[in-house]
Amino acid sequence: MEIWLNQSYTHDFVLLGIFSHSSTDLVLFSAVMMVFIVALCGNVLLICLIFMDSRLHTPMYFFLSQLSLMDLMLVCTNVPKMAANFLSGRKSISFLGCGMQIGLFVCLVGSEGLLLGLMAYDRYVAISHPLHYPILMSQRVCLQIAGSSWVFGIIDGLIQMVVVMTFPYCGLREVDHFFCEMLSLLKLACIDTSIFENVIFACCVFMLFLPFSIIVASYARILRTVLHMHSAQAVRKALATCSSHLTAVFLFYGAAMFIYLRPKRYRAPSHDKVVSVFYTVLTPMLNPLIYSLRNREVMGALRKGLDHCRIVNHH
Repeated sequence: MEIWLNQSYTHDFVLLGIFSHSSTDLVLFSAVMMVFIVALCGNVLLICLIFMDSRLHTPMYFFLSQLSLMDLMLVCTNVPKMAANFLSGRKSISFLGCGMQIGLFVCLVGSEGLLLGLMAYDRYVAISHPLHYPILMSQRVCLQIAGSSWVFGIIDGLIQMVVVMTFPYCGLREVDHFFCEMLSLLKLACIDTSIFENVIFACCVFMLFLPFSIIVASYARILRTVLHMHSAQAVRKALATCSSHLTAVFLFYGAAMFIYLRPKRYRAPSHDKVVSVFYTVLTPMLNPLIYSLRNREVMGALRKGLDHCRIVNHH
């Protein structure tokens, strides 16, 4: 075991990546980097607006700031290393770096999945019990919801990182992905990891279906409330507040379920890599756009911020 660990610690892994140096792939790489920059700026801007504008100091926007923070960390976990490897021509990643990527990725995806689920409960309380909303979604409850999402993700990430990095790895140590994705890494283990893979599959089912069941239950009750509303304006307002969250849910869960809940025989590295780009780069870019462009309060806060900048510049 000691020899295996020594070998594992001293040898780097090779990330085969998603792009070659063909002209088509250069265009695709440039597009991914543009999306990365937009995701970075969009999430930083949304966090700053929510922090600075007192009108956005509500439970929904507090959760949105946490979602943006998770998205920000998610894009920074994998994309900079992928870009550095592509531009330098080096494809290696250290054993420690690989472990860090696995831990952070699992932690952030787990936290975000649970937070999206609990955000559905927030929408349910806001629409179905508006008079009790300040009590049911007090500051303490909001902190507990956000805190439990982070803690759940951190524990999950730490456990999976420790287990995966104690397996012995041998051979060429080539990971057929653009980051240290756990399922791709397990293929390189010198021992049979099928039991651990089955445990991971069970955990993924639980981690995806627990929040998803909260979402389905919350929206079933929201729909029932909406159907009993007599005002067309109230119906429109209720649907508007839910549409942004539902769009984010379908983007995140669609990609996650495609990767982690497919039977092994249908898995192809090329498909996984493309879908991974979708929810490690594209979804974090779309989330702030979905929530801001469809939202009067956020657009109002942005205009207020821009007006303040103009006044400062004139002086």
